[in-house]
Amino acid sequence: MTDIPEELVEKVYQAIEKARTSGKIRKGANEVTKAVERGKAVLVAVGEDVDPKEIVMHIPIICGEKGIAFVWVPSKKELGAAAGLSVGCSAVAIAEPGNGKALVDEIAKKLAALKKAD
Repeated sequence: MTDIPEELVEKVYQAIEKARTSGKIRKGANEVTKAVERGKAVLVAVGEDVDPKEIVMHIPIICGEKGIAFVWVPSKKELGAAAGLSVGCSAVAIAEPGNGKALVDEIAKKLAALKKAD
C-alpha cells in the first residue's frame, strides 16, 4: 500500500460519485473482480481498512495484469458513501466514468506518476 496524497484520494471519491450518477460503477470485491477480469473497469479503488485483507488482496494483482488504474483509499466507509451506500464498501470499480471522465484520466496519470516514483 502506497502513500497516496490526500487530495488524490478525494478526487477518487469524487470520480466515483460522478460515475455513479452519470456512468456505471461496480461495488464489492466480487463485482469489482468480475469487472476487472472482463476488462470493463477503468479505475479501481479498494479500502485499506478491509478486514480480512484476503477479501481484496487479489484485486491489485489482476488490475496490474490488465493495466487498469488501481488505488488504495484509507476508508471503506467513505468508499461506500461515494458509491451511494449507507455502509462501507470493500472495493469499487468505475466501469463507465460518465461526467467523471476527465477526473478519471487525471487520477490515472497521477497514479502512474506515483508508481514510477516508487
